[in-house]
Amino acid sequence: MLAYLQMRKRQTVRTGELTGPLQLTREQERELFRRMFRGGLIARVRPGLYLVPAQLPLGGSWSPDEVLALNTLMEDRGGSYQICGPNALNRYGFDEQMPTRVYAYNNRISGERTIGAVALTLIKVADERLGATEKVRTAEGLTAVYASRVRTLLDAVYDWSRFNSLPRAYGWIRKELAVKRVGASELVTTALRYGDKGTLRRIGALLEFEGVEEKLLRKLEGALMPSTGLIPWIPTNPKRGTINRRWGVVLNEKA
Repeated sequence: MLAYLQMRKRQTVRTGELTGPLQLTREQERELFRRMFRGGLIARVRPGLYLVPAQLPLGGSWSPDEVLALNTLMEDRGGSYQICGPNALNRYGFDEQMPTRVYAYNNRISGERTIGAVALTLIKVADERLGATEKVRTAEGLTAVYASRVRTLLDAVYDWSRFNSLPRAYGWIRKELAVKRVGASELVTTALRYGDKGTLRRIGALLEFEGVEEKLLRKLEGALMPSTGLIPWIPTNPKRGTINRRWGVVLNEKA
């Protein structure tokens, strides 16, 4: 089986594809897949679809890398994705912790999956919430799609509860603005396209603290409906502190 697929430079195989070439019955093919999967020689992407090693694995077991696993799953479902959250934060140097899972926004699947040794947390979003990405070529010649630097910062405010990223994200944004790796205009544009109302209010308050020019602040302000409701600057802290009326934010920790 492995020799047949490797000669044809294939890394995926589906049930039913080996009965003819290897002269197997359906039952023999099912047993072959079952034994090789249990033996750690191939990885199941979903029932009926498997990844196989490009070369015979040393030590008798094999697992695909993260990008191969994610790309294969998304291609099978005809979906798009972008690696986000802890993985993107680590990639851009905001967080030194190396994630043990791969987090990805996508437009097809929600939930956790395991492919070989690769653990995936898949976050299904609407098509319009995908974007602001950059493509990275891996050493194996694969293309990984990551959230861009500015999108990663925005997501750290937008998806703070999932990524446990506030209030740290405020410091990351301040530093990026200070060293000009990210521009205030770029951040505002990204926030307007991919943020929600709470994100716009927190980003607006932060940029006002940083002395960003008024015309950029008015862009954010113009996307917000008048409201008397207040949101906390730090969502996990008690909602007590000075109130920023312009953005409707309770400064429940030093801003």
